[in-house]
Amino acid sequence: MSDRPPFRLFERYGVELEYMIVDARSLDVLPVTDRVLYAVAGEYLSEFELGSISWSNELALHVIELKTTDPAASLDGLASEFQEHVVRINEILEPLGGRLMPSAMHPWMDPHREMRLWPHDFSPIYEAFHRVFDCRGHGWANLQSVHLNLPFADDEEFARLHAAIRLLLPIMPALAASSPVMDGKTTGRLDNRLEVYRQNARRVPRVSGAVVPEAVFSKHAYEQEILQPLYRDIAPLDPDGTLQYEWLNARGAIARFDRNTIEIRVLDVQECPRADLAVCRLLTGVLQAMCDERWMPLARQQAFGVEPLQAILLNAIGDAENTRISDADYAAAFGFAPPAEGTYAAGQLWQHLYQQVRADEPFPEPLDAALHTMFESGSLATRITRVLDDHQPGALADCYRRLCDCLAEDRMFTSP
Repeated sequence: MSDRPPFRLFERYGVELEYMIVDARSLDVLPVTDRVLYAVAGEYLSEFELGSISWSNELALHVIELKTTDPAASLDGLASEFQEHVVRINEILEPLGGRLMPSAMHPWMDPHREMRLWPHDFSPIYEAFHRVFDCRGHGWANLQSVHLNLPFADDEEFARLHAAIRLLLPIMPALAASSPVMDGKTTGRLDNRLEVYRQNARRVPRVSGAVVPEAVFSKHAYEQEILQPLYRDIAPLDPDGTLQYEWLNARGAIARFDRNTIEIRVLDVQECPRADLAVCRLLTGVLQAMCDERWMPLARQQAFGVEPLQAILLNAIGDAENTRISDADYAAAFGFAPPAEGTYAAGQLWQHLYQQVRADEPFPEPLDAALHTMFESGSLATRITRVLDDHQPGALADCYRRLCDCLAEDRMFTSP
């Protein structure tokens, strides 16, 4: 971020959306991201700026990322900008026989057979990841997410933002889960992407830790308790230091002190950009209220340990909005009064938070309508599962073809 002072809390937003490239007829993965980037850049670049939105590669050659070129002053209006680029990429893919597919996992990709690494610049980094972790599994080759980057100006702001994100992170899958299908079938779990993500670096467990970040609230503490131990653990497998940078950290939210942001990584990508931006808009509204200590003082927010938060997260990976929570202290962190029976659903908590944030400032209508679909019909994972429940022949391909259409046409996915 050059020589200017760091942005303050909620002064700017960075958003990244990842999509699969698939064959337009078969819907199998189509590893041509380099050809798409070549079409606009005239060379095999890993990133190319097209105004306010940039296109870039990811580790797998069938995944392309769209992201804000510079931190945006507002989330409002970004959905239509991202959608314009979705349309443009689909136009480039059409003569290649491809199209973009949303949702967080390809439903029947065989990563051991179909994975192809990005072969151009930055390939030494990808090759190092592959050498250490074997990137042919689902946890590397088959997962598409939304990354939301939020800035902090100093240690005091970092402490507030990190505390808030740690607390909210366990129920983010309850809002954003979109990956109920893996290896050609529903698994009974609604966020398979997060399940494989949290295990993809098990050779060096400290890489992802518990996914919920540790309770550290200063740059010095973060470096001493998270980053330096991580670098020490991987050093025997990475003697030349290729991977020993902040981005090696794969927790569900990671501090990027090189650009004074925290990057949230637990969000599955949705069916269209306005659904993703609706999720981001709700998250940032809740996080801002938490940073302002609306429902709970900062010291109490910081006191939550990793284990109880991880327990909620693991349940949300399985059940999304239907996750049952019995932790009264957790409800109190959001000013939520649990029902008389004591347990409550994560979806109930999200609806409470939506009403709280919406009272502060109404959402733009397209984002508000997207959130209404999520609350009335369930997470995208639930809606996909509902379509597939009848087990009709061809239902899986039909469902994901409809999802491709939703992305191309900027509309929400509906189910009976």
